[in-house]
Amino acid sequence: MSARTSNALDAGLVLGIESSCDETAAAVVRRGREILSSVVESQAPLHAEFGGVVPEIAGRSHLRAILPVIDAALSQAQVGLDQLSAIAVTTQPGLIGSLLVGLSAAKGLSFARGLPLVPVDHIEAHVYAAAMELEREPFPCVALVVSGGHTALYHARSPLAIERICATLDDAAGEAFDKVAYLLGLGYPGGPQIARLAEHGDPRRFEFPRYRPRTTRGAPPPRFPPFSFSGLKTAVLYHLRGQNAAAPLPPPEQIPEREHVAASFEQAVVDALVAPTLAAARELQVSTVLVGGGVACNRRLRTCLTAAAQTAGIRAHFPSPAYCTDNAAMIAALGWRRFEAGLVAGLDADARPN
Repeated sequence: MSARTSNALDAGLVLGIESSCDETAAAVVRRGREILSSVVESQAPLHAEFGGVVPEIAGRSHLRAILPVIDAALSQAQVGLDQLSAIAVTTQPGLIGSLLVGLSAAKGLSFARGLPLVPVDHIEAHVYAAAMELEREPFPCVALVVSGGHTALYHARSPLAIERICATLDDAAGEAFDKVAYLLGLGYPGGPQIARLAEHGDPRRFEFPRYRPRTTRGAPPPRFPPFSFSGLKTAVLYHLRGQNAAAPLPPPEQIPEREHVAASFEQAVVDALVAPTLAAARELQVSTVLVGGGVACNRRLRTCLTAAAQTAGIRAHFPSPAYCTDNAAMIAALGWRRFEAGLVAGLDADARPN
């Protein structure tokens, strides 16, 4: 082993690259804990007029941004490529075109500099994001990952042993936020827009339904019931349009008690997330819950889950807001743990959308 390679390994520096959806991100993290830089270029303004992510626009934007973002992350960290121990990159899940941009950039750097390539699962990185800022690792625990594309619970026995125990049957929570924001005449992304409007509303003014799974007569209920937000979204639609779902939406300024609708919807989503998460923690007999993903930024979710967990004798941990949404610091941090365990890939590594 050369002196340069030995020194690089001792430094424990990992460059993380994330391009799974609509953020192009790169970060440098030392030994899975110390974040030296984290650069994120959001595409939200590009997708706003469409009310959601357009895959082709996302892929083209990643192509333009990926190398400048990597350069910025290295510059901010004051680190050169020859000082790195490895390159970690998101390989799943996500938009296939977007994933391939980040993976191609990572492969190019890996080949040119002889650096190990570490594939990282985006969802597992969201779980680790809630743990990397803690002084002590919280495993084993239950992890809730809740975002625009994902809403699921995981049993995390360690950073490298994460098992999904239930997921949503239909819409993800963040997707429901986007769709209800559209119904209320708000912009994209919907979560922050609804949260701002909901601050002025009564979260108990309207009783929107919380999904409860149906079981076959005589059959026991599922150990970990799935989430569902489609019915909640539809209930808001009928509330706004009456019983004729095909009727045109009223102009935003004419929606009665719009702030109360936003607050009641937001509370319904939070209630639908909090109870199953804590029930899973009790069932698995763990004392810690981690929450990751973009919806983990939601103030009402943070407040309600923290309070309910405390009452139940369970600790709830959220990442800093910057590490809730898609970022590369979590990719680099988990990438170090995978690198330590020898979980590296060759240049034939491929992206998987699911």
